[in-house]
Amino acid sequence: MTPRWIRAFLSSRFTEVAARFLLTFPFWGSGLSKLIDFPGGMAEMAQFGLQPAWLFNAATVAVQLWGSALIILNRQTWLGAGALGIFTLLTIPIVHAFWRLEGERALAAFHTAGEHVGIVGALVLVSILAMRPRTS
Repeated sequence: MTPRWIRAFLSSRFTEVAARFLLTFPFWGSGLSKLIDFPGGMAEMAQFGLQPAWLFNAATVAVQLWGSALIILNRQTWLGAGALGIFTLLTIPIVHAFWRLEGERALAAFHTAGEHVGIVGALVLVSILAMRPRTS
């Protein structure tokens, strides 16, 4: 039996919005950073061989901010989560290709890739929950 206070916390609209905000933090935080420091974002894209760097940075900012907003606002959550999920999976072979690295760098990239897979699972879950009718 779930305690009443836990049920109240988990069914609260505030908790739901806060969870959506927290889930998307890696995306909107990164998107804002790349928007505010656009040359720095371009340098990051160039570092990973993505050219033209301005276009990849602009696309990254757009996907991260737009996808996050859709999830936070619970508007077409599946679309925002899908865009962020595909983006996240694409970062694994482009940025976190642990199979091309050795030693500590390979291990760190492997763990980051694993975290990315977990985030994709959470994005799928938030989409599933968004489709369910609200009970309160």
